[in-house]
Amino acid sequence: MSRVLVALGGNAIQRAHDRGTWVEAVRQMRRTAPALVDVVRLGHELIVTHGNGPQVGNLLREAELGAPEIPVPPMHVLGAESEGQVGYLIALELGAELRRQHVPRLVTTIISQTEVSPRDPAFRHPSKPVGRFYSASEARQLRARHGWVMRNDPSRGGWRRLVPSPQPLRWVEGPAVRRMFDAGLGAHFVPVVTGGGGIPVVRGRDGRYHGVDAVIDKDRTAALVATQLGADTLAIVTDVPAAALGYGGSHPAWLGEVTPRQLAGYLARGEFGEGSMAPKVESGLSFLRHGGERFIITSIPSLSSALAGRAGTRARRATR
Repeated sequence: MSRVLVALGGNAIQRAHDRGTWVEAVRQMRRTAPALVDVVRLGHELIVTHGNGPQVGNLLREAELGAPEIPVPPMHVLGAESEGQVGYLIALELGAELRRQHVPRLVTTIISQTEVSPRDPAFRHPSKPVGRFYSASEARQLRARHGWVMRNDPSRGGWRRLVPSPQPLRWVEGPAVRRMFDAGLGAHFVPVVTGGGGIPVVRGRDGRYHGVDAVIDKDRTAALVATQLGADTLAIVTDVPAAALGYGGSHPAWLGEVTPRQLAGYLARGEFGEGSMAPKVESGLSFLRHGGERFIITSIPSLSSALAGRAGTRARRATR
């Protein structure tokens, strides 16, 4: 039985034109769940990770609006809230689909911490935009009041807050989950872990973990989790059927079976967009370098076919 980690993009939970209601999220996850059950029915152990961008954005806005009456939680606490929210949604709908298809596996959401280094250069150079857009006067006030780093993006509507995006070093709960898989429990449960890249934490001199305001790239954490759990396959699910050369042009060349060297070459020459496909490819190549067998980029409708080698962008670890 092979072990597959599926990293769900935000579109698996909320489509771009949705308002962000719970009803919309349930409807979209209900569409996504059968593809995940197919992974189990193909005989694989399954781990699920997911994005949380829209959900954290909503929680940030709620906190901002409620600030006159309710203390604003730190951003890492909002990240934990989103893990619970989206994890509950996945457990609700994936669990229902597993029962409908008479597949006896329990979906278990694990609120997950991801350790980062307090010396990561990202803390000196925040780069990840979060939350809503602000006017120039609002940006000045927030910079003065909270010390936020703000960046203007006039093409999209104004100023946004920037937070650090450090590299994930270790999934704190990973060793315990690995022991469960190694004990054979992967045939009985589906863990949902490290939502949104996990809650970023640093280890203090006292040995305690402390949450920090940052956003960890969810695909980089997915590669780390897949490695820690000894997964054979990392499948990153997005809103396109595969990676492509010339994406956005009139004739994109969709990539099927490729070698890690080919993918690395395309990445080096800038074929994949920063902030979109490039982190996915970087994460997949890292997974293969650290012992993973297979890396896939595909969409939810194509997931089963991609695992069978008939769809998506697929790369296997180079053998000597």
